[in-house]
Amino acid sequence: MKLSVLDQAPVTSGNTAAGALKKAEELAILADELGYHRMWMAEHHGTDAFSSSAPEVIAAHLAAKTKKLRIGTGGVMMMHYSPLKLAEVFKTLSALSPGRIDFGVGRAPGGDNHAMYALSEGRPPLVNNMYEKLAITLQLINDEVPEDSLYNRTIASPSKIVLPEAWLLGSTGNSAVQAGRMGLGYSFAHFFQGGMTPAILDTYRNNFTPSALMEKPEINVTYLVTAAETKEEAEFEALPQDIARLSLMKGQIRSLMTPEAAQDYPLTEMDRMMIQENRKIHLVGSAKEVAETLQEEQGNYGFDEVMICSIPHSQEKRLNVYRLLAKELM
Repeated sequence: MKLSVLDQAPVTSGNTAAGALKKAEELAILADELGYHRMWMAEHHGTDAFSSSAPEVIAAHLAAKTKKLRIGTGGVMMMHYSPLKLAEVFKTLSALSPGRIDFGVGRAPGGDNHAMYALSEGRPPLVNNMYEKLAITLQLINDEVPEDSLYNRTIASPSKIVLPEAWLLGSTGNSAVQAGRMGLGYSFAHFFQGGMTPAILDTYRNNFTPSALMEKPEINVTYLVTAAETKEEAEFEALPQDIARLSLMKGQIRSLMTPEAAQDYPLTEMDRMMIQENRKIHLVGSAKEVAETLQEEQGNYGFDEVMICSIPHSQEKRLNVYRLLAKELM
């Protein structure tokens, strides 16, 4: 099984934003040493809970710190940027690290309405032309001339570089259709809200048309994982994330508390029921148990690659999740 990493540069309680970025670097170096396939940085705005507001900048840094690991975005939020800017950024990254860059793109805002309007300088964001924008971006990355008159009189430089891989993030049948038709890899965000079905992944495969950026259909699925030597230890480390998910469901994004603080957090019976329900998208257990679940999931759905998002409060505990899963699955 191909194993990869999704990181959000979480700013856990008692730690700093700069420290979260340094920890992303440490994770990338470890993943490179362990033989992970790729590492993507997410894009988040308007929150102190994550430091990954500029994933393409972090990607440049991580690519310089690693040797074999593919580096990219999971994803850059295209509503905020022009096709020309997107194309030039990722062509530059690919020119600097040829054969190792992924252009992973999503349609969400990556933040609340306040952040969204600030990024668009107060103008109503264009949210109904995402796939047209993506198609133009892909043409510019591939040194093609778009039909759109706004973009057919310029080029996206640097030209004639090794192309990045291109991936569309999604969690619906619609995104699966579009990813297939445009010849992109399809990244299913199972960790976000679940809902993965064989039909969605089959829809992508059945609609796939090869492109210059992706020769054959490729699917990766992102799971939120807390693994440890024992199930008891994993449960202890997982509770802060369970509580953070409860807060998110109430529209609140908060920094991850320590597992010790989480033990004293007042949980209602309804909260505990919701935590158990959310365990459908948060895999918690010994490394062996988690590995068996991932292997079973791959057998059921037929995806090509697992991306692991793991955010225990302790950096050492987080790094150990990736060590343990590499031992079990590689």
